[in-house]
Amino acid sequence: MSLFTPSRRWQPAFYPFKKEKFSLRLLEKTELLVKGPLFGCRMCGNCLLQETAFICCMECPKGLRNGPCGGATPEKCYVDETRKCIWYCIYDKSVRMGREERLMEVLPPLDWDKVGTETWGDVVRQIKKVGTSFFIKGLFKKSLPERREVWESVFRPVRQPDWWKGDSDYHPPGYSEPASELEKKLRNGEFVVTTEIIPPLHADIKRLKENIELVKPHVAAINFTDSSSAFPRMSAFTCCTIAAGMNAEPVLQITARDNTRTGLQSRVIGAENLGIHNILCISGDSPRIGPAPKSSMEILDIDSVQMLWILRRMRDDGIYLDGRQMKHPPKFFLGAAASPFASEPHFQAMREHKKINAGAQFLQTNLVFDPDGLDRWLEQLYKKDILGKVFILVGIAPLRSIKVALHLNQEIPGVTIPEKIINRIERAGDNAHEEGITIALELIDTIRKKQGVNGIHLMTFGCESTVQRIIDDAGLKQQ
Repeated sequence: MSLFTPSRRWQPAFYPFKKEKFSLRLLEKTELLVKGPLFGCRMCGNCLLQETAFICCMECPKGLRNGPCGGATPEKCYVDETRKCIWYCIYDKSVRMGREERLMEVLPPLDWDKVGTETWGDVVRQIKKVGTSFFIKGLFKKSLPERREVWESVFRPVRQPDWWKGDSDYHPPGYSEPASELEKKLRNGEFVVTTEIIPPLHADIKRLKENIELVKPHVAAINFTDSSSAFPRMSAFTCCTIAAGMNAEPVLQITARDNTRTGLQSRVIGAENLGIHNILCISGDSPRIGPAPKSSMEILDIDSVQMLWILRRMRDDGIYLDGRQMKHPPKFFLGAAASPFASEPHFQAMREHKKINAGAQFLQTNLVFDPDGLDRWLEQLYKKDILGKVFILVGIAPLRSIKVALHLNQEIPGVTIPEKIINRIERAGDNAHEEGITIALELIDTIRKKQGVNGIHLMTFGCESTVQRIIDDAGLKQQ
């Protein structure tokens, strides 16, 4: 347990990935000796303490540097239930300190050439660059904005290297014509329905094709999950390619868990040539809830916000992360996941706001069973003036049994099912599946009337045969 960080350090401090001279090693040891007991410092090489209310975000088991995952709760971290969610603590302290706006800046991924090295030297060098006397005198200026400007002249270049240049501004898409049929329908004001198909566990694609044919006429687009719950399956990219070949509109889910920054960039370059024009960026479930043996639970190379930032700049600015220009940039419609019920609506809205600023054009939410709770989240988005900047598709699922209902409510991060719905499913007994469809239809009827909701994302957990029935009974037949 560190003095100022309300959690224990997840892993020991990093060591440099290169040999360094004695003076630098001495400075690194000194910095760790000071910041370790105070903040649980891991020596990431790009300290963000000032932006995260002086709570080290590297305490997060996933290493998320731009906000919490969809499993954030006030009580615990879902990866390690003995710990607090460090990002909930950061949000809570930032709001109390009046530093909420600091959390909106899109922060860079780690530069692994600097991991394990000190940050103080970078600060000293930047002070010399702007002028030591200028910096010292600026700290004593009477005007707070002037003091902030002087402070930022030193610390912003340190935390925002030239290869990243993150900010807290909204970045609208840099193109005019829709990148996909899904985007076209949403722009035209249609209330769309999307669904998702779970990729097969084997190499046979017969059933996959049957499911695509089954739902294709009734939905605007089909998501293919990317090894959800950390269980390996056929890749989402392969499934999307198959769907596009069948004239279906695919949504490619890409998890940060299974991708590096290099893999992300290379994967999307040729996606449009295969008919993939929609990309959903998500952090991905922790290997903690996946099968044994567990894969690395240490740290993600990039998080979902950073994925959006990288892909938006590739598309709109035509540049790779390293600054190289590309002759023919890719074109795609960018989406992100939203989790209205993971923690306080205000905190979740901050998380979604940052994703929208980074480049998210549509949000697909986690499962919603409480329309009133959804209202509180939408109200927070409205207060931030971002409802008109993103299309929102609300997650709906028909509950098949009381066992499924309890599993979702107790085991799946970010999903909350009101007791009255659980009681209805339990009372239904052998007719639980029919009752689940009835509840889903009631939720759709209520949610479709809400301002700011642009569609439904229907998740049937492998029961693709119910998609047409739900859409027809809800009166949502797609054009």
